[in-house]
Parts: sequence; structure tokens; C-alpha cells
Amino acid sequence: MVWKTKLTELLAIEYPIIQGGLAYLAYADLAAAVSNAGALGQITAMSLEGPEALRNQIRRVRELTDKPFGVNFAIGQHGRPYEQMVEVAIEESVPVLSVTGGNPKGVIDMVKGHEIKTLVLVAAKRQAQKAEELGADAVIVVGQEGGGHLGRADTGTMVLTPQVVDSVSVPVVASGGIVDGRGLMAALALGAEGVEMGTRFIATKECVDAHPVYKQAILNADEHATVVIKRSLGTPGRALRNEWTDQILALESKEVGYDGLKSYISGQANRNYIHNGKIAEGFGWAGQGVASITSIPSVQELMDGIIQEAEAIKNKWK
Repeated sequence: MVWKTKLTELLAIEYPIIQGGLAYLAYADLAAAVSNAGALGQITAMSLEGPEALRNQIRRVRELTDKPFGVNFAIGQHGRPYEQMVEVAIEESVPVLSVTGGNPKGVIDMVKGHEIKTLVLVAAKRQAQKAEELGADAVIVVGQEGGGHLGRADTGTMVLTPQVVDSVSVPVVASGGIVDGRGLMAALALGAEGVEMGTRFIATKECVDAHPVYKQAILNADEHATVVIKRSLGTPGRALRNEWTDQILALESKEVGYDGLKSYISGQANRNYIHNGKIAEGFGWAGQGVASITSIPSVQELMDGIIQEAEAIKNKWK
């Protein structure tokens, strides 16, 4: 079966699947493995120490694959300047850039005139329309099921995706709670041109920076195993529930503000869990799709399984 959607044509990929940015995890080994398997792998830029580290990651991906790949820019509320990092991506002729967590205008303006496709993560219809107005080539719409940072509303992927599809003319990619071929086919039925998956790619062999404790926690999780933190700051994000996130929620109920929360929600606290497996000293992002993740395959094995499942669903209704 040949997979052909507006997304596969736009990005020159075989399957309409994108690997999410995955702060502190999405580096060359994972990105290249995803691209080699026919999807779009991505490097996370703003988790790197600086422009030259990004350049090295980009060149490392190119050593491992000749397929298209992307660089994700998470320009969050407390993020550092991103302009030099974008300049490196332009200099290295990266084929795709994605923007999450902030106003995408600066990144989109920088890459205009270059042969670079831009994807923007949105969590509302109006955000999608604005991204299209700014010149985004596609939008990725994330519902409340997703892991990591989400929109402020509680709208789910199933409801949000068709709303966005009906409101823009650029390709729409569905994200949030999607981990398998069933999710891919559901997204296509809703009018999306493809899917983005984040949490599912953490539980793979090539996600080498994710500690085994983190991966095992994903395997052990059920549909009740995640919570949304940071709502009180206006930057909600979904993580695996543990004592650390319980402490965060307790502090939020006391309205301690950013200063009272910063040591609990820091990048260091995140890395304590995901890199070092210190469950009692940090947190790990994860979406509600963890309930359907039961194995740690290679990326190629994962992709093969997703496509086989999706094709079996399609053939069932011929």
C-alpha cells in the first residue's frame, strides 16, 4: 500500500507520521531512526547547550540517514533566545522546522525565502488560523490527551482536530493520545493529513537518553497514570503521576506562583527523572496514550506495526 497524503507530499516522507520534539530526549539517534523508518524524525533544539551543539546534532543525523528530518524549537515562556539556533538550522539547510510553546512569528519570518518547511503546534482553532496567516506550511493540533505542554482548554484531540481541519487550508496533523495504527486511521478519518506521536517514541530502543526506569513507568501506566501540572501558571503540561507531581499540585493549590514552583518544574527536575531515573526527585512528561504502550521495540519495529495495523483497518472496510 502506498501512503500518500498532503503531509507526505509536503515533507517528502513515506508515512504520515512525525516524531514529537521531546525535550532532552529527541537527539540524532532517535531522529535518524524515525526518518529511516519512513516517518519524520526531529531533533529538539532548545534542550541543547548552544548553536554548535545543534550543528553537531544536525550533521550527526545526516551521517545516519539521507531521509528528511526536522528540528523542533520549543520557544516557551521561560526559554532562552532562539535566533542563533534557527540561524544554524538555516545554514545547515534543515528541510523542516517545527515551533512549539510560543509565538511562531519570529521563526517563520527568519526562514522565509529558504527551502524550509515550517510546522506550528497549536491547541486551538484560532491559533491554527493565526499560524496559517503567518505562513506556516502545516499545523499540528494537540488535544488534552497529549504529553508535555498543552493548550489551556480541556478540548480533546477527537473534538479539536476536525474543528481545525475545517478552519484552515494548510495540512493538519493530529497529536495527543496517538500511539498506534488505530490512532493514525482515526486521525485521517477526522480529516487530518497525518499524526505526531511523542510519548510512543520514548518507549523505543533508539531513545537512548530515556532512562530504563522512565520507559518502564510508561509501560506500567494505565489511563489514570497521568496528571496535568502547571495550570496555575497558564502553561499546563501532562506528566506521569508520582509523589513529585503530587507536590507540584499541592503547591499550585496554595497559589505559590512561579517562584514557589520553579525548583519543582525546572529542566533539572525533569532530567532527574528522565535521564537518571530518580523518580523521587523529578517528573517525566507523558500523554494518556501510555495506557496502550506495552513494549519497547526498535523504531523500525514500531513503524512496521503501526502501518500493518492501519492497513488491516483500511482493508477491513474495502
